Amino acid sequence: MTFAGDAVARLVRDEGTRVLATLVRVTGSVDRAEDAVQDAVVRALETWPRDGVPANPRGWLLVAARRRAVDVVRREAKRLGKEADAMPAVDPSPDPSPDPLSVRDDLLRLVFTCCHPALSLDAQVALALRTLGGLSTSEVARALLLPEATLAKRLTRAKQKIAQARIPYRVPSAEELPARLTGVASTVYLIFNEGYTGRASLTTEAVRLARLLVSLMPDEPTALGLLALVLLQDARREARFSSGSPVLLAFQDRSLWDSELIKEGVSLVGAGLRRTPSVPNAYVIQAAIAACHDLAPTYEETNWDAVISWYDVLLSIQDTPVVRLNRAAAVAERDGPAAALALVDALPGLEDYPWWHASRAELLHRLDSPAASEALDRAEATGLPDGHAAHLRQRINQLRQTRTMDS
Repeated sequence: MTFAGDAVARLVRDEGTRVLATLVRVTGSVDRAEDAVQDAVVRALETWPRDGVPANPRGWLLVAARRRAVDVVRREAKRLGKEADAMPAVDPSPDPSPDPLSVRDDLLRLVFTCCHPALSLDAQVALALRTLGGLSTSEVARALLLPEATLAKRLTRAKQKIAQARIPYRVPSAEELPARLTGVASTVYLIFNEGYTGRASLTTEAVRLARLLVSLMPDEPTALGLLALVLLQDARREARFSSGSPVLLAFQDRSLWDSELIKEGVSLVGAGLRRTPSVPNAYVIQAAIAACHDLAPTYEETNWDAVISWYDVLLSIQDTPVVRLNRAAAVAERDGPAAALALVDALPGLEDYPWWHASRAELLHRLDSPAASEALDRAEATGLPDGHAAHLRQRINQLRQTRTMDS
């Protein structure tokens, strides 16, 4: 079996994640398993492009990684004079062709270990990208815009926390699962949001992790809704930037949207809604809102009644100022900027949230108010991304110039 170099790299990464999950169970150590799998991955990338991909890639990696783990344990044991005691740490020998259910269970254990609530959210994100995403430490550091040394320390602390706190390598019990799955989904969606500002590699990894969750938990509404949401948003990727600057939804070239991703996302929304007939799921509802946007032929033809209705459903289970802020943006399109501004100004606790100030700036701009510039200044001061600020500043200045010329 022969593959091009990039295809080999993708195959090695995908299978490496599954091998890592099994080896963590076999060795009892994330660190030891990770080192062993990394060594096997390097060997695969060196030999497979030259000699061909083996008939059982996962089995090849698993055997190679286990041998490496045994060698490391033996070396450490000899140094400490405890070889007999150390060997059980990597036994029994893993099956080079584990059944799909075993692989799924090992992966689920790894997912919930990496996203355990005892770890900080920053640590969960870093660990998820490193272990589940298969990225190297340097790749994760670049993705999160961190110095490699800082990221390495964060990963080390996370693994130490797993060992010291004896975080169990297991799938949560039925009563724990909803809350824990929400935490996992939050981690994946945070990775997606980090990438959505323009770092495509992060977006790609988040979509891959969301697909992994659905493959492992195909009947879970949270997993279905999360994947639907990221696909429906990622479908607009090619239209979201022009010459490096963000393009607002209203001005995007919809011919650039990925119709296949939209079709898949809408299908997943339907599956999620069928599984939540009485109690809404936040991710499924957010995906339904995204579907309203993606299915509209033009921005002007968006079904704003449906969008606002879905936001009302979301508020019934997740009544937060940010959700109300997003709902107000839809109200602005249906009922006008004055109605929306009244809703935005009534929201509490968002004085340090840049998108609240940006929303006010946008609405005040539409109302032809000089206060728009001041609101935009506050948005920038509180951290509005430069591209969004520049786009809105340009529109406000154009209006100001037009007003000056007319006076």
